Amino acid sequence: MNTTITNSRLKASIKHAGAELFSLKDNQNKEYIWEGNPDFWGKHSPVLFPIVGTLKNNTYKINEKKYQLPRHGFARDMEFELIEKTENRAVFSLQSNEETLKKYPFEFELQLIYTLQETTLDIQYKVINKSKTKMPFSIGAHPAIALPENFEDYAFEFEKEETLKYYLLENDLISDKTKVLETTNNLVPLDYKLFENDALIFKTLESNSLTILENSKPYIKVDFEDFPSLGIWTKEQAPFICIEPWLGYSDTANNSGDLFEKEGVLLLDANQEFNSKFSIQIL
Repeated sequence: MNTTITNSRLKASIKHAGAELFSLKDNQNKEYIWEGNPDFWGKHSPVLFPIVGTLKNNTYKINEKKYQLPRHGFARDMEFELIEKTENRAVFSLQSNEETLKKYPFEFELQLIYTLQETTLDIQYKVINKSKTKMPFSIGAHPAIALPENFEDYAFEFEKEETLKYYLLENDLISDKTKVLETTNNLVPLDYKLFENDALIFKTLESNSLTILENSKPYIKVDFEDFPSLGIWTKEQAPFICIEPWLGYSDTANNSGDLFEKEGVLLLDANQEFNSKFSIQIL
């Protein structure tokens, strides 16, 4: 099942499977979200929960008991329930169940709240800890922005001038190796060579937003003030770029495996809720 929300400027469509945004069109019917061609990558904008990235050996432990989770967690592969709907807003909910408790021993509710305002789509994450103990988790976004022109016709610009240090992946884990992303007049021209070693992973940034330019003109802006970390990713010759606001990231090679000690993890008290939001603005 799918749900569509609209306003006078935009139309957004969301699958109930994974509560995944799969279409964002303007009133000229121009599509801004990647179509999901599996020859490149068969998703559009999955939610990453309760982990972001990859665990060492796909394994973690709680109180010395071992559990396994796939890359980016399980929420993106589960059916969400539509619990609220207006013309320009939709709220989706995923509740912990017998299946999730085997992989992640915490009771929770995860809500994804989509709201259209003018030329902006806000995507809010609400995590509710229904357990009687603290709950460790990470959450992140993975929207793929469609690039209909030649890849090299695009560039991105961070909100602030800063040293753009990113971490390299080794065997899908965060290594100690870093590089600095070079800019020209604060612009980073897109080039597939940037992604030869997989995603660019920024643990911390001063910028709270990033603007994609198409032939030097502003195209899309992604705001991520609530998210300290960011991933940027594409695949060779793929006509999309993923701008991924994260709270958390893959394990490091020397990680202990204890989820409570994982670098970048969030800890939510019993019966408390956590909220964060990012937005995609059509320029």
